[in-house]
Amino acid sequence: MKVRRNRGLMTLLLAGGLFGTSGCVGGATPRGYSIQTGGDAVHGARLISQYDCGSCHTIPGIPRANGLVGPPLMMFGRRTFIAGEVPNTPDNLEQWLRDPQSIESGTAMPKLGVDHEQAKDIAAYLYTLR
Repeated sequence: MKVRRNRGLMTLLLAGGLFGTSGCVGGATPRGYSIQTGGDAVHGARLISQYDCGSCHTIPGIPRANGLVGPPLMMFGRRTFIAGEVPNTPDNLEQWLRDPQSIESGTAMPKLGVDHEQAKDIAAYLYTLR
């Protein structure tokens, strides 16, 4: 029995297997986003604890971060949107962390006083969650 191959379909399936399940936004990997933030993920984890983000969110790798008020942040690096409003990009995430009301008016997420460098570090950590 001779098997007929459809090159276009095979190429599409191969591309889907390589890229379709990566959770990428705009072709960049979440790991690449971590690098793009220029932040320090280890310091970001400490800041997440310091700002007590776990009182509202469940966050893998952060002790006692089992809050149920905000969404769980598991696999954050694979998400397409932030707060269901804007694409999940480093710039948008940093803006969200600094001033969530500027992205979603009326959000329960408080403005914590996170500065630009701290936002980059926190974003770097969140993008490791894949």
